[in-house]
Amino acid sequence: MAGRKPIHEVRLNGVRAAVWGNTSKEGQVWFNVSVTRNYRDGEQWKESSNFGRDDLPALAKVADLALAWIVAEQARFGHPAEPEESTSKE
Repeated sequence: MAGRKPIHEVRLNGVRAAVWGNTSKEGQVWFNVSVTRNYRDGEQWKESSNFGRDDLPALAKVADLALAWIVAEQARFGHPAEPEESTSKE
């Protein structure tokens, strides 16, 4: 995802959830979320996708907030949060 920016971010205590928007050729929209933890290594800031025990509450909260944002976005634009099930009769 180099060069692209997320369409939404949630940050809490060094943990970041980045929401990425994607569109298929047919115009279908879906979202992916990447979660990272920032940490300092000497004078440099770095990112990791590994989380310690003390990071887990922030990880759970940013994941929950990212999901809430995605569901609200889908509702706003009329995209169902879950794929519709087939209603064909046998």
